Amino acid sequence: MTDAQDTAAETALRTAGGAPPDAGVAAEEAPIPLLAPREGVPPVVADAQALAAVVAAFAAGSGPVAVDAERASGYRYGQRAYLVQLRREGAGSALIDPVGCPDLSVLGDALADTEWILHAATQDLPCLREIGMIPTRLFDTELAGRLAGFPRVGLGAMVESVLGYALEKGHSAVDWSTRPLPEPWLRYAALDVELLGDLRDALEKELDRQGKLEWARQEFDAIAIAPPAPPRKDPWRRTSGMHKVRRRRQMAVVRELWTARDRIAQRRDVSPGKVLGDGAIIEAALALPENVHALTALTGFGHRMGRRQLEQWQAAVDRAKALPDAELPQPGQPLNGPPPPRSWADKDPVAAARLSAARAAVSTLADELHLPQENLITPDTVRRVCWEPPQDPSVEGVAAALTSLGARPWQVELVAPLLSAALAAVA
Repeated sequence: MTDAQDTAAETALRTAGGAPPDAGVAAEEAPIPLLAPREGVPPVVADAQALAAVVAAFAAGSGPVAVDAERASGYRYGQRAYLVQLRREGAGSALIDPVGCPDLSVLGDALADTEWILHAATQDLPCLREIGMIPTRLFDTELAGRLAGFPRVGLGAMVESVLGYALEKGHSAVDWSTRPLPEPWLRYAALDVELLGDLRDALEKELDRQGKLEWARQEFDAIAIAPPAPPRKDPWRRTSGMHKVRRRRQMAVVRELWTARDRIAQRRDVSPGKVLGDGAIIEAALALPENVHALTALTGFGHRMGRRQLEQWQAAVDRAKALPDAELPQPGQPLNGPPPPRSWADKDPVAAARLSAARAAVSTLADELHLPQENLITPDTVRRVCWEPPQDPSVEGVAAALTSLGARPWQVELVAPLLSAALAAVA
């Protein structure tokens, strides 16, 4: 390490304590099964009158509010919420049905100035935003666990290792669009927010002990102010097995089948995979079947599929086969940033050397701080700095580059000296 790297690492370790999180009670005692919420399973709120009572109760509560949402991934189209769970001191717990109450903006407004506690916030915020619930301040218990160095950061694992309780997780992947929701599912959902407040408080203390609480606050603020993600460009390219498809005509078949499937899934409100599997799309693209009979012989287009369905998939294949060459998709996605690192050695050996040095330094510091490398700094940010270094490779110049790429102040302070040293060493 250079002097600058030594200083940054020593300062970070001194403030962070240089130690992983306390093991908690679960390491010494068997976890206690958490079988039911303290006040029992609350009734499901599914009409305006019941929602108004919940809004009043939670507005009058105190302290942060625990929030969770259940989706029907793998069953329904999209990622909408089918149940929202909340808990707050003085208000107890609430289970709200967004099908009966599709607009929760009144509740969101009542809690706008309150800190929201979520686990893996970026997973739930999009579906909460759709129904009018948008936090201005939050505490993400999963991200807090990552920063604190916990090896497992799922909600059940965190509750067990930090608080010593065992949560039932048997209903996490059920079809939450089912109505009425079975009582065991509702009990499971209520338990998901039962201990979020206690977990938040324990993690805040642990982060403070390690000197990482300010790091976490900066991360939470960044999540809260982040705009919604833009629509993904060419989502059909993410079809599982796409790496097998090499020719542009075959890519066009994938695109046509994916688009047809998505349109049908949206109309029927079912998961696209239930309409046609990714494997079947890839099979058809590779085979380029001439007719329905040839299509039927392919995996995924068996005898269970009706003639009308087969004809619509064959029509999609035929559309792709009829496209002029100029309208065929290009191989690979347009790059928005550096090329894949595996190609750097051929394209720019000096940049490859910079990236190797930078990755080694970041990995070493992340290990010393007991946190994942991607939380210390995103791999994409490191690649961008190494591929096109700032004109001023000093610590200040690299710090400015990192800030422009969205790195938080705590990340810039720790990582800028490492990347500046890596750039200087290779140059």
